[in-house]
Amino acid sequence: MNYQAFTNESLTMMYEAVRGALAADDSLEGLGEEPKFKVRDTPEWKTHAADLEAEMLKRGMPFNVIDWSDEQEPQPFDK
Repeated sequence: MNYQAFTNESLTMMYEAVRGALAADDSLEGLGEEPKFKVRDTPEWKTHAADLEAEMLKRGMPFNVIDWSDEQEPQPFDK
């Protein structure tokens, strides 16, 4: 994919979509269900995220790196 052709906003949106798919899969697995996106089982997801990161770094864009560890920290609930 030609990541240079995308706007900064598009890169951010695609990166956050990877994060969202990973979170959705982790939530489903936490409930004992089959993950819908299979992000951890499909190497292309991680490659896509790495390519997005490389382009965002090249542009000096700030972003929070995706945590790919198998054990996600539970997120506190907002009150």
